[in-house]
Amino acid sequence: MEILAPERYEELEEFVAHHPRGEFTQSPRWRLVKENWDYAAVVSRDADGKIKGSMGVLIQKIPVLHTALLYAPRGPICDPHDWETIADLKAGVDQLAKQVHAHEFKMDPDIPMADSEFIAEMKKLGFRHSYGPDGFEGIQARFNYRLYLEGRDEAALLANFSQGVRRNIRKAEKAGVEVKVVGEEALDDFVRIMQVTGERDGFSTRPRSYFVKFLRGLGENVRLYAGYYQGKMISGAVCTNYAGKTCYVYGASDNSDREVMPNYLMQWEMIRWAVETGCTVYDFQGVSGNLDPNSHMYGLYRFKSGFRGSMDELAGEFDYIYSPLRKKLTDTAISLRAWMRRHLHR
Repeated sequence: MEILAPERYEELEEFVAHHPRGEFTQSPRWRLVKENWDYAAVVSRDADGKIKGSMGVLIQKIPVLHTALLYAPRGPICDPHDWETIADLKAGVDQLAKQVHAHEFKMDPDIPMADSEFIAEMKKLGFRHSYGPDGFEGIQARFNYRLYLEGRDEAALLANFSQGVRRNIRKAEKAGVEVKVVGEEALDDFVRIMQVTGERDGFSTRPRSYFVKFLRGLGENVRLYAGYYQGKMISGAVCTNYAGKTCYVYGASDNSDREVMPNYLMQWEMIRWAVETGCTVYDFQGVSGNLDPNSHMYGLYRFKSGFRGSMDELAGEFDYIYSPLRKKLTDTAISLRAWMRRHLHR
């Protein structure tokens, strides 16, 4: 194992970007988006010195308690059943944990819940496995809705969408909705409708500065899409295209003009980008594991399922605890801070 020197991050980028299990959150460029975290990369090499596995690790330092949380979003990048490589990467994370006095290491790999062998091996390595029924309890969504493209062209994909989705795409086009790829100049409008969406659907939103870092950090591997109607932005999305996978990461829509169905046309344009670039999958990202039509989250599933993909249930989070005491103190401090914020808000 090796904790990679920053001057070799280009080598890591080449590995992750071309690995069949590559993820944009495991790119070393992700550190440019998450500037409020420190970053380190652990790699494992084969007999010829080539990288065969990697783990990009975000480091959240907690100065008051002299400790840190290590987090590998969607890591590791390797053959998920190559136990030797995984153990080697884990040894590298252990070394990193000593350097920064970490109390915990967390990872949430893109591994199906059905992979009991992987889960068992991680437990043998000392990881705690956790997951929630709805899928939104962890840092990242556990249930992802995905459209596997399977080499199909645009016509074949469009024909497979539900009748309602095809109708709404046509409705947006006939109404004159125009979906464009835009840049930072459109962020003010995008953030505005993102805030509208957050207030409507009950979630907190990111500031403009975060999306600036997102666009600059991932460069050509990310696009900001905007849907315009009568000259006004009424919908928007941040979409990544990396390692053969296109991901719908953030979406927003205004409260006005929703009847012209801009979000359907926007999804179709992002799927077209996936097809044009030879991706194998278009990932709509998170949905709830609760498919009760009366659930407040069911509408999100209903929207995404009209594109006729499939829902993947992932294994969840794996935690390795280095210091139970420091973890308890940290969790208590975080809970107390959250309570104080809620109390002061009230």
